[in-house]
Amino acid sequence: MRQPVENAVPPHVNAGSNTLLDSHSERGFTLIEVLLAVTLLAAISTAMLFAIRTGLLSLSKVDDRLTSNRRVMSVERILARELGGVMPVTGYCADNSQMPAFNGTDQTLHLVTSYSLSEGSRGEPRVLELQVVPSPGGGVRLIANETLYSGPYATAPYCAANTFRTGVATPQSFVIADRLAYCHISYQDLDPQMRMGNGNWLAQWNKVNLPAAVHVDMAPAVPDPAFLPLVSVTVPIHITRDVNAPYTDTLP
Repeated sequence: MRQPVENAVPPHVNAGSNTLLDSHSERGFTLIEVLLAVTLLAAISTAMLFAIRTGLLSLSKVDDRLTSNRRVMSVERILARELGGVMPVTGYCADNSQMPAFNGTDQTLHLVTSYSLSEGSRGEPRVLELQVVPSPGGGVRLIANETLYSGPYATAPYCAANTFRTGVATPQSFVIADRLAYCHISYQDLDPQMRMGNGNWLAQWNKVNLPAAVHVDMAPAVPDPAFLPLVSVTVPIHITRDVNAPYTDTLP
């Protein structure tokens, strides 16, 4: 008696199925598929590089803007501390001629201040020379020279023909503000009993005592609305002591 064959499949069907499976298992990538994959990868990489480059450029612009804004704020702060720390003292030149240590013109200012650019508020008193000089990049710049004030004869290097010299730029000069369209210094002549703002502004100061205020008028050579503008600075001087009055110790 013939036994039934389970799952009997015609031989030609099995042979065809095995051939079809073998052909799918051995099939690879065509050249067109490889080129499409490479092209897609290159496009994605290029887009990522452009995005990174755009982000770096934006970061650089923001950093430049912050640096410029901090520089503008530091200019105002430095001038306020230097001029606000003025000391009512006298100086000597090499020929022993005596003159007030505070002396200025429209482009040059000499004084003795308790604020040091190199050491900050912790520094010792300095002979300070502010000078407006031409800028290599165009326009003008405001520089500062300072030396240690050890006494009246410390002003002697700044003298010339019984008066203060015109400032000289050196490699050690501090550049306070650069690329300016102009920079002018003026001095307020004010009676101590008058209110601030009622005095005359002078382009030169050669009086014995200190002025009521110093005004530094300046503007950038190329204004940029994207940055903080470099504005003029007015520093009031609250010292009204007579410069020629001698210092004496008072016994208790």
